[in-house]
Amino acid sequence: MSSKEKKPTTELPLEERIKQIRADIDAIIDARTAAVAKENPGVPPGVIRNLLTARAPACACAQYLELEGQR
Repeated sequence: MSSKEKKPTTELPLEERIKQIRADIDAIIDARTAAVAKENPGVPPGVIRNLLTARAPACACAQYLELEGQR
């Protein structure tokens, strides 16, 4: 489903909105991981991702807020 085909978030049940938000956060973290990996060849992406999210390991939302605060 493309972003144009997605239902507006407010029309979805809470569980589906949470799943959508977590998928968006994972995509952001994956993109940040890929950007850092380009600058650090030889470092496994899993290690980079763990380092990026280590300050807020409890949930994806906290990880996103922590990453955004680093900019």
